[in-house]
Amino acid sequence: MDLTVGGATERLWTMLGGDPALLDRVAYGGPSGLLPARLPVMDLARATVAVAGLAAVERQCGRGTAPAGTGALVRVDDGAVATAFVSERHLRIDGRAPVAFAPLSRFWRARDGWVRTHANYPHHRAALTAALGVPDASVQAVEAAIAERAAVEVETAVYAAGGLAVALRTPEEWAAHEQGREVAARPLLTGERLDDAAPRRYAGGARRAPSGGPLTGPGGHPLRVLDLTRVIAGPVATRTLALLGADVLRVDPPGRPELPDQHAETGVGKRTTALDLDSPSGRRAFDGLLDAADVLVTGYRPGALDRFGLHRPGLVTARLSAWGDYGPWGERRGFDSLVQAATGIATTEGSPERPGALPAQALDHGTGYLLAAAVLRALTDQDREGGTRLVRLALAQTGHWLATALPRYEPERYLTETDGPLGLLRYARSPVTYDGGPADWSRPPGVAGADAPVWDREV
Repeated sequence: MDLTVGGATERLWTMLGGDPALLDRVAYGGPSGLLPARLPVMDLARATVAVAGLAAVERQCGRGTAPAGTGALVRVDDGAVATAFVSERHLRIDGRAPVAFAPLSRFWRARDGWVRTHANYPHHRAALTAALGVPDASVQAVEAAIAERAAVEVETAVYAAGGLAVALRTPEEWAAHEQGREVAARPLLTGERLDDAAPRRYAGGARRAPSGGPLTGPGGHPLRVLDLTRVIAGPVATRTLALLGADVLRVDPPGRPELPDQHAETGVGKRTTALDLDSPSGRRAFDGLLDAADVLVTGYRPGALDRFGLHRPGLVTARLSAWGDYGPWGERRGFDSLVQAATGIATTEGSPERPGALPAQALDHGTGYLLAAAVLRALTDQDREGGTRLVRLALAQTGHWLATALPRYEPERYLTETDGPLGLLRYARSPVTYDGGPADWSRPPGVAGADAPVWDREV
């Protein structure tokens, strides 16, 4: 097991198919001990940011546009990473702090456990209260309605009504759940080459010769990224692509715009527009945008956008979901907080009696940076080999990787036992180790003051 700071970065970079020689370009630093948790959240955060930087450097170097000396470093500062992973908490708009969660987005006591709901959006709040038969949408009314029902009963009823709620599960319960088994059987991310089509950005004469930054197209024109995502993970990915030079255009339905504070936090570097894709004029405008796009990033419930015919030869498509586009939950909506509750992360960070949470919405942010890295890698591979590309990630997959694949602190691994004059003693091993050195002390402690005042004759 690789216990170095860059071990998680190396594993992610290998999964992404990046050039292993670039791993030496990563420089780590900054304050330690940030984002403390039982699970290795800081390792996840550091590694996902690092591979996004590596993918940008690889693309620049591969196209002959790296900084002078082609020795560009990816600098990963733990302070910057930890701050970015809780960026929504630091946002201020004219001095006002944003609203993180609405009153009905929280844990609730059910008859046999706990339920986590998400009702930040008005339509999700309406679905939640309708499923519970609560007319006034007050915290007290929802609390009373959930308390009378089993947790899974609430989960089923709210999802059936178009809302979002999950029963709290332990890691063991999630592992035994059909969706949990489906998640565990799949890799963290997938990337596919669907055909041999030429990259779309080389189709026009005005955009033919590569130049500029990692996401500028031929002739210095920005790469065109069509953004159909919401909330945190997808918007984090697309704002990262915008930082690297992409022309990102986000599209929202006119009747359901992004929450204002969420838009302010993740809309940096982008332009936004509202289009009704069910109207003829909106559909024509959207089709024109998609026809000229190089990258499409989607973050809606799997299957929700299929009717719009999003496939284009030579396009790089990045598809993000909560639970994966497979298994019994493959078409369900979801958010970071719900994935933490369902997959056992909330009980790991707390307990089944009192659920906890990660110190950041790390599944969202980590998946966002990983998604940006996957898009960059797909573009680099496409430059070399062509082909329509599809990359897929899911918050539940990121959660599974965090909980099972990364080394985490387990005190029991560093403890040992011995029998002696004081009885059976459990104690911590010495952290002073080296090749050929002692594995443990040569004797247990004796009764205080019971030894003779002489040197040990056995030495």
